[in-house]
Amino acid sequence: MSQTVPVLVSTDWVAKNLDNPNVRIVEVDYDPQTAYYQGHVRGAILWDWKKDINDQLERNIVSKEGFEALMSRSGISDDTHVVLYGDYNNWFAAFAFWVMKLYNHERVSLMDGGRKKWIAEERELVTDVPSYPPAQYRVTKVNYEFRIFMNDVRTRIGSPNVVLVDVRSPDEYTGKILAPPEYPTEHAQRGGHIPGAVNIPWGKALNEDGTFKPIEELRKLYESVGVTPDKEVITYCRIGERSSVTWFVLKYLLGYPKVRNYDGSWSEWGNAVGLPIER
Repeated sequence: MSQTVPVLVSTDWVAKNLDNPNVRIVEVDYDPQTAYYQGHVRGAILWDWKKDINDQLERNIVSKEGFEALMSRSGISDDTHVVLYGDYNNWFAAFAFWVMKLYNHERVSLMDGGRKKWIAEERELVTDVPSYPPAQYRVTKVNYEFRIFMNDVRTRIGSPNVVLVDVRSPDEYTGKILAPPEYPTEHAQRGGHIPGAVNIPWGKALNEDGTFKPIEELRKLYESVGVTPDKEVITYCRIGERSSVTWFVLKYLLGYPKVRNYDGSWSEWGNAVGLPIER
């Protein structure tokens, strides 16, 4: 049962598969108290982005062993089709998708539109927390090429074969503000952007209802500013969650062969001593 699954599924698809034993629905939230615990898709389990997808000691994503433990206690095996959705326009669900692909889970999808669309369509919400029998999960491969670190980003500045995509708001990109309105107290020492980066805010890839725009519109959006499939593309934002949305679009909706997410992003770059900044 290892056939491929679509990387994007509709709210209709999810509604029709609520009782599918081969599907595990996961809500990924930055703030579960104002999202998951107020009501969620029936049968969906919760992954708290801060506690479950990130290391609790060092600034890093969950380790390979931590990921195996998360999947195991979630009742997810290597063959389980995982459907992710969440708050903040699927920012953190997209981050979880990126982490799952990093650890080579093949059968994973995003629910197009996330919580926002599910609620707007007045679909069923429940407050009971489901429980599933634990599984035995093992990571057999790590796709290191999906991620990039600060020093490697620095060596690529100015390369004609590399394009950096800053997915933050124009005011963050220019350095006018140091953090998005959602996180007013979490900012860097310096504002601006990585030299040479183009600014394509993550939200330009989405429709008003939170779903992704048609493929040809997306292709035009990126290719019109030089983000083309023949280049290595590096996406970044502030902490790597918004850039995961753009990474998903470029890698899986448009099929770009070489896309890396710089999850250190501006909270690392804008705080590091001696790194170059443009405004």
